[in-house]
Amino acid sequence: MPTVRILDSLAQVPAAAWDALHDGSNPFVAHAFLEGLERHGCLRPDWGWRPHHLTLWEDARLVAAAPGYLKDNSHGEFVFDHAWADAYARHGRRYYPKWLGAVPYSPVTGPRLLAGDDAARHALLEAIVAEAGALGLSSAHVNFHPQDEDAAFVSDWLPRLDVQYHWENRGGWRDFDGFLAAMDHKHRKNIRQERAKVARAGVGFRRLHGDEASPADLDAIHGFYLQTFREYGNAPALTRDFIAHLAREMPRKLLIILAFRGEEPIAGALCLRGTDTLYGRYWGATASVPGLHFETCYYQGIEYCLEQGLARFEPGAQGEHKLARGFLPAFVRSRHWIADPVFRAAIGDWCGEEAQSVRRYARALQAHSPFREPL
Repeated sequence: MPTVRILDSLAQVPAAAWDALHDGSNPFVAHAFLEGLERHGCLRPDWGWRPHHLTLWEDARLVAAAPGYLKDNSHGEFVFDHAWADAYARHGRRYYPKWLGAVPYSPVTGPRLLAGDDAARHALLEAIVAEAGALGLSSAHVNFHPQDEDAAFVSDWLPRLDVQYHWENRGGWRDFDGFLAAMDHKHRKNIRQERAKVARAGVGFRRLHGDEASPADLDAIHGFYLQTFREYGNAPALTRDFIAHLAREMPRKLLIILAFRGEEPIAGALCLRGTDTLYGRYWGATASVPGLHFETCYYQGIEYCLEQGLARFEPGAQGEHKLARGFLPAFVRSRHWIADPVFRAAIGDWCGEEAQSVRRYARALQAHSPFREPL
């Protein structure tokens, strides 16, 4: 039987051993990304994030792992369980701390049970439940796992469903004009008008990978990130050092999109690139230009995917406005183990009703697709 080890830092695992557990297609589970968050001050106990990674070992060989955290709140997760925490509180029970298997601040589907087969995934999930029980936790959660990991979860892990908006090159488009040609007249015209407004405002764009970005470019994108968080009154988690770390350690996985008016950067979007998918993460701007957000965050990313031959663009969570710009509804998943059987039954009923509502919502969204033919 494999030996279970709990790690409070990914620095305790060689990067090569960790990265041998996944195929490298998703940058968010890479050792460089997750360990970089820890090393460069993006995860702090006072923000509710305490690394608590579950690993399985055969002698000195790492055979399975789940990046995980003890959470004292539900911030930065994007799978909302505040109502569950409130129900616990009303019954005089403690919901926090809980264990979370996820990538911090990243509502991105990707592998969460890093293992070679379902048997190892089952063993990993058993270790997670055992650890949650040993610590007396209310629950354990695995957020944004891919569909092909569903088979590993037993019935005690309650499923939840939600919808995001993803662009996929389902038409085999070679360029942006080909993409627009698949849309109906109204949506095609609206997108062209939005792009024209940005161009008439004298705004140009540069798309830079990490090894193409200067320190000034990194300063700019981090400044835009801080600007957005200031506007919404939230505490920014990603540090300038972490952005530099990504540019240095994952240079071709990091994509920075900068908008310029003259030589002055006025907006930017930070993205990560996988094998076949671009992931849009953060954006910010210091100027108000009609259409600037859509161009920076969506159209530049679509152009990049078409140029680079990427099949998919996931621009982040939520936002029905994405539908009119070619991002169609896609299901995202999470699983939840609840220790108390009474709460588990009640939450299970709630999750079932939620899933039905989400499926109805997705069907309604499909009826408003901007494309002339179903894709």
